[in-house]
Amino acid sequence: MLTDIQLVSQFSRELGEDYRLAKSYIRDVPTQTLLQIRSFIHRLTERLAKSQHLTFDSPNLYDRIETLNRERVINVRLTRALHRLRGDGNRGAHPEKYHLTSDALQELAERSIERLAKLVADLYPLLHHEDAPEYQFTPSDAIAGRDLCYRAVMESDPLAQYLVGMSLKTRGLMQKEQEDALADNGDAKAQSNLSEQSFRQAAYWFAQAAPFHHDAMHEHGVSLLHGYSGEVNRSAGEEAIVKAAKAGVANAMALLGYFYLVGGEHIEVSHSDALHYLQAAAALEQAEAMANLGVLFYQQADYVQAFRNIASAAKAGFPHAQYHMALMLARGEGCQADPLASEQWMAEAAEQGQTDAMLYRAQQMLNNENALGNDFSVAERYLREAIKYGHSVPAMIELSIALADGILGRIDVVGSAALLNMARQRANERELAVIEPLWQSLVTQINSVLAIADKEDEIAALKRASELLSEPF
Repeated sequence: MLTDIQLVSQFSRELGEDYRLAKSYIRDVPTQTLLQIRSFIHRLTERLAKSQHLTFDSPNLYDRIETLNRERVINVRLTRALHRLRGDGNRGAHPEKYHLTSDALQELAERSIERLAKLVADLYPLLHHEDAPEYQFTPSDAIAGRDLCYRAVMESDPLAQYLVGMSLKTRGLMQKEQEDALADNGDAKAQSNLSEQSFRQAAYWFAQAAPFHHDAMHEHGVSLLHGYSGEVNRSAGEEAIVKAAKAGVANAMALLGYFYLVGGEHIEVSHSDALHYLQAAAALEQAEAMANLGVLFYQQADYVQAFRNIASAAKAGFPHAQYHMALMLARGEGCQADPLASEQWMAEAAEQGQTDAMLYRAQQMLNNENALGNDFSVAERYLREAIKYGHSVPAMIELSIALADGILGRIDVVGSAALLNMARQRANERELAVIEPLWQSLVTQINSVLAIADKEDEIAALKRASELLSEPF
């Protein structure tokens, strides 16, 4: 019986090598696995189109998959499988934006590579006109990771050094997010700052590989801009980004285009240069570049072009673009107004962790009986994640009201008071004006219930809530 790697190699020698590489990175660089999977899907769609003498009119992977479905090259089930893998691949580019832990990221990479093998088996008859041979999927091991480290250290292999740096950077980003969440909760563990060590190590490997590897040059620039090694050097960072952008690195072109859009330390605003680099990166399907290109056109009141680019970024799986696409569909900016499509894209953005979308969806679920997917448990999850990852004061206020009024199926005055207290500390003047009457109302509610409460646990909870609101507004 074949292994999964042998199956994919028999399906296509070129894709077999891509698959082998993707699988080899699972344990140590799962983000690279997911990016390799996305590249694999790109090449796979080309093979499928070529087999049916089709020509794509868009480089966007979402559009390519939809074209194959529309032309009935693949059925609905295979279309969904391709879109799922496309979405998994998108998470590899910016895992921290999807609030994934290291374990969750590795599990996602494992599941995705197994799904990819199954997809190849399902597509085998389409390209080879015979059933796929039987195969057995074998889990990944740590041998490839050890080989990667050996090549980085002993052979000074720039690619290996770059990948080791990416592994450490991803770990640092996730550790930083966890440290920030612990700090917000007053947890002493937040002081460990493991992320600093990971970032410092990542910066070292990026610096080693940068002179010989264009992607490493980009990451080296990013590390200098953010002070991974402990000290920010914006001038050198921007210089490295420029070098990588001129070498054709999509992420570097996207970042340089953004700098030209808003200005950098030594980069002056230039809409013509911003347009040049953002378009170049967008042509390589860099989702943030597509989104920022949309912003550029929006600023110029060219809403049709703005919508077209933001839609491309949304279809590429970029949550912020999905949120803004939902807003444009609701308003009919650059497109025909479509409330249902707006709700669907807002729901997609929320599921991918976009904090504004999560707040909007939660508010709709709690306050609009006709909202799409009306589920109070999901609404609570969205609000808590918007608070945890976005420090959203409106989400704190919304959840506080829901807990005090029993909208979620229970009354939790301690939780409500704690959220109002947290919101007050972070609020601006407009938000404070909203919080004050809620604060006074909750104090009155607590005092009224305390006067008649007779259960010890209830009295203790009410007193704790009262303590949280004891400071005069």
